[in-house]
Amino acid sequence: MQPGFGFFGHDDILRWQAALEPMRALAGPLPRRTPIGALVKSMISGRTQDAVSLAAYDRLVAAFGTPGQVLAADPAQVLRCIGAVTHAEDKAGYVIGALGRIAAERRGFDLGFLGALPLDEALAWLERLPGVGRKVAAATLNGSTLDRPVLIVDGHVCRVLQRLGLVHRNADARHASEAVTGAMPEWQGRDFLDFHIGTKKLGQTLCRFDATDCARCPLRHHCRSASR
Repeated sequence: MQPGFGFFGHDDILRWQAALEPMRALAGPLPRRTPIGALVKSMISGRTQDAVSLAAYDRLVAAFGTPGQVLAADPAQVLRCIGAVTHAEDKAGYVIGALGRIAAERRGFDLGFLGALPLDEALAWLERLPGVGRKVAAATLNGSTLDRPVLIVDGHVCRVLQRLGLVHRNADARHASEAVTGAMPEWQGRDFLDFHIGTKKLGQTLCRFDATDCARCPLRHHCRSASR
């Protein structure tokens, strides 16, 4: 059993991946953005419905076109573009702050160098930026064209992993991501992204915060919460 795990481990995750394939298929493909695009999209998506955050990101791209133009814009204009997301004012400030720091340190917005760093170093580099925690850092590395092998854990994914018993009830996104990432050393970036999409879709539909539909859950026979 891997450190930090609850009752389950590597072989269980493989079985869950297979069982979640119909859920992943329901979600459809996740677009592969550039690393800087994935960073900004993830920064504005927290605690916000996917359709709302995607529309906000699309407005931002349509209005400014490049990260440099976002950085040079009046903050009020950035806020207007993403105003529909949760905590929009904070997020607008974080996006501008993160882009400013990247531009100062890298003399541009190309984050391709993160593909060559050891995974822990790449995550740590991103987590130095304003408003960037493990979920955003992992999304930048795994959900972008970098395709790095690390699990993205948002609130839905974390809740599913807690209820399954893979991680403890008080585990946060960082702990859950590290647990699954460490347990699956043979997985490639796509495998982790598929697992993220499948578990997220499950959390959005059958394993919601306020209600569960265990009878229809593809993981019901593996879940410690369902067994109770």
